[in-house]
Amino acid sequence: MAIQAHLVELERKHRVLEGELHEALMHLSTDDLRIVELKRRKLLLKDEIEKLRQSTSETLH
Repeated sequence: MAIQAHLVELERKHRVLEGELHEALMHLSTDDLRIVELKRRKLLLKDEIEKLRQSTSETLH
């Protein structure tokens, strides 16, 4: 179940980034580039999570 553990870790990282992004958006002094970078990293993680979920569901069927 190494894939499942990897998926759990990716989801944890996604939640952490979501929290960082929320905090950054709450502070008006946050650099726009920082916000863009957080959003980009969060989206990349989301894409990786979806790909992993699809590949695991395909192997189960």
